[in-house]
Amino acid sequence: MAPTFGLSMASSTIPSPASSFRRTTRCSLLARNSIKPPFPPLNPKDPFLSRLASVAATSPEKLLNRPVNSDTPPYLDIFESPTLMATPATVERSVSYNEHRPRRPPPDLPSLLLHGRIVYLGMPLVPAVTELIIAELMYLQWMDPKEPIYLYINSTGTTRDDGESVGMETEGFAIYDAMMQLKNEIHTVGVGAAIGHACLLLAAGAKGKRFMMPHAKAMIQQPRVPSSGLMTGSDVLIRAKEVIVNKDTLVNLFAKHTENPVETVAQVMRRPFYMDSTRAKEFGVIDKILWRGQEKIMADAAPPEAWDKNAGIKAIDAI
Repeated sequence: MAPTFGLSMASSTIPSPASSFRRTTRCSLLARNSIKPPFPPLNPKDPFLSRLASVAATSPEKLLNRPVNSDTPPYLDIFESPTLMATPATVERSVSYNEHRPRRPPPDLPSLLLHGRIVYLGMPLVPAVTELIIAELMYLQWMDPKEPIYLYINSTGTTRDDGESVGMETEGFAIYDAMMQLKNEIHTVGVGAAIGHACLLLAAGAKGKRFMMPHAKAMIQQPRVPSSGLMTGSDVLIRAKEVIVNKDTLVNLFAKHTENPVETVAQVMRRPFYMDSTRAKEFGVIDKILWRGQEKIMADAAPPEAWDKNAGIKAIDAI
């Protein structure tokens, strides 16, 4: 009996390996269940996140013991019928700065100007700019061939502000020909600068509808020969002849729209001829200065000769 008693005592006191493994596994699961990982605030109306949070709180082993290779996207197998969103998403209504405006991104600025039948020329005349201006003019004529088109001009023409050529003279002639072919009446407005071909476009507006801002500038000049580079002498001569032809064309067009003699225009174009708004109106480039009360102020202002006479200054011609 003693050996038997000793054996039973030994078997009751020494734990078996299987029972130790079960006890360790049970303790680890209890520890896992007691630890709740932090979660960010959830939208209670989101069924997917709500279900995911519920599973994480009750059975985290389903989320921790993920299969290595699975055809199902992560965490979708916790649903009986996996769907990414059980119900359509709802967007909370927020208060904007103006509740009466449409809740969509506004169009770009050129589109807004085009909606008001305004074409803005604000760059030198290069092929991309010419293409855009002609396309907008044709589009506005297609929209309504009877309503006027407003062409705002702030361009240095086919040259940069330093006088270097950036485009061919045909860029300006292309826009001019498109303006002449349109059925619409084109109102031109000079803002900033209108130099070279841009000045021609300003003068080519409908008679009586050519305007200029009070501090804008206009300038007419001869066409310039583009950079010759490594061209031969014969090629340079051919280009020079083409520039002379373009100059004669410009002189004739300016004489037509400003109602000045061809000789007068050719004389002033020998060198850069700058004009402020008042001088541009006198020369015939524009018809009106857009400044409230400006015309009355300029009419009441005495000419320089009167100021000199009243001041007792005698003008002496230069020798």
